[in-house]
Amino acid sequence: MPHDDHAKATWPLFRSLASYSLPGDLLAGLTLAAIAVPEQMATARLGGFAPQIGFFAFMAGSLGFALLGGNRFLSCGADSTITPIFAGGLAALALSGSPEYQGLAIALALMVGAMMLAGGAFRLGGIANLLSVPVMVGFLVGISVHIIVSQLPGVLGLGSPSGPTLDRIGVLASELGRTNPFTLCIGFGVLAVVFLSEKVSAKIPGALIGLVSATLAVIGLGLESKGVNVVGSVPGTLPRPTLPDLAPEQWVRLVPLAFVITVVVMVQTAATTRSFPSDLDQPADVDRDFLGAGAGSVLAGLFGAFPVNASPPRTGIVAETGGQSQLSGLAAAAIVLALLAFGTGLLRHVPDAALGGILLFVALKIIRVKQIVTIYRQSFSEFLLIIATAALIIVLPIEQGAFLGIVLSLLYGIWSITRAKLVEFERVPGTTIWWPAHPHVAGERIAGVAVIGLQAPLSFLNAPDFRSDVTSVLGTSAPQLLVLEASGMVEIDFTGAQILLEIFKACSEQGVTVALARLESVRAQDAFERFNLFDALPREHLFRSVDEAVRTLAKAN
Repeated sequence: MPHDDHAKATWPLFRSLASYSLPGDLLAGLTLAAIAVPEQMATARLGGFAPQIGFFAFMAGSLGFALLGGNRFLSCGADSTITPIFAGGLAALALSGSPEYQGLAIALALMVGAMMLAGGAFRLGGIANLLSVPVMVGFLVGISVHIIVSQLPGVLGLGSPSGPTLDRIGVLASELGRTNPFTLCIGFGVLAVVFLSEKVSAKIPGALIGLVSATLAVIGLGLESKGVNVVGSVPGTLPRPTLPDLAPEQWVRLVPLAFVITVVVMVQTAATTRSFPSDLDQPADVDRDFLGAGAGSVLAGLFGAFPVNASPPRTGIVAETGGQSQLSGLAAAAIVLALLAFGTGLLRHVPDAALGGILLFVALKIIRVKQIVTIYRQSFSEFLLIIATAALIIVLPIEQGAFLGIVLSLLYGIWSITRAKLVEFERVPGTTIWWPAHPHVAGERIAGVAVIGLQAPLSFLNAPDFRSDVTSVLGTSAPQLLVLEASGMVEIDFTGAQILLEIFKACSEQGVTVALARLESVRAQDAFERFNLFDALPREHLFRSVDEAVRTLAKAN
């Protein structure tokens, strides 16, 4: 069916189906299902849930995103980025695998879904920027370590140690001599199959090939009798509407964890939809996709599962295999539903070590080595952010580390703004251009004229230092005309406005004429009106260029 812009613009639900392609979407859906089945099983086990709960999450995520999302390719379901975080948070409130744990997971899915829906409805796409790239890279390193530590016992055939991550690493290291060679071969064999398949082509379902091969080996060689643990009986139950029976205080205790998960889901959803845009000529509709991911989590909760997230690898598979709409995700969900209804017996002999091998691949893949090296070479301070964030995630309980990672990202952003200093401008010789002064670039100054600027929003974070710097310029240069080049001043808060009023009044008392040039930001212009700054600065002293201000007012002085 050809692309229909009008239909896409007017459909309130199932928007991406307006441009479906039946052959392409069904082929993409088949490939997506082959990738998703082993991955969703493994992710469910990572969170302490039965394999079928991962299938519930995938079906809910696929249906919810198709219902309200806008991106044609995005695949939503159980995700290994958020699963260790909420599993750690829930384990602090209830025993993993218990009915209470399951109820808390359902409640968490509903809360995350509600927050995502609110974020999309109120167009809060900017929240996705709460995590800077270095913090997100460090965050993924920490998550990777948690996944590896949680899966190594199953791959090595050892018991799972408890306690902090570093203690668990120490226990595993001390018990390496007791490794089961059969589980080791299965786990690392599946890891190798997935790795090689990925190298050849991302379209090859390496995880499914490895899982089937490992299962046949378990059956054919009778490895269960040699200490190889298997998934066992998987109930052929279908998702049905369910609500958690929790006391009000338990819902309240989930709020901080739900906020952390929501921020991570927003970041990953925004990154995914921007990486695989529906239309190269249009900006990604991040807010619309927040609605889709939110609907996915709400349905996951109603299906008895846990929060879901956008998956960059699965989304890439849909885009690369000819998918044209969310019909591909719905087709994959239908295949998973059929597996649940008629084929759960096929999963009985799947070895746990094979699922561990798949997750080891995921853990290694999410470490962005090239990006870490680039950041190290280009910005050492931000490389330290990577180290600090990863350390927080590894050393602390994971949900606390994730929250502090968000705080660290915000603090770094605040620190960056506070570093903004006053800049003095000089005229480029032979031109009318005024440019920030630089020791290695020749510039001209005009006697009695000082041109200054701040290349950052003027706020409570930097306004006091800005006032001190302006006072220093007035004392050192003793200008007759002070031109404020305001192109970089995109925002002015109340504190910044009061500082500007003080500067304008001080200049007036000292007989210094003040001009404002290139006040280009609409928000900054609005601030001048709201805070009555033109009461202290004549409107006729507002100019579109520094040169115009100097030519007009320097002569008057």
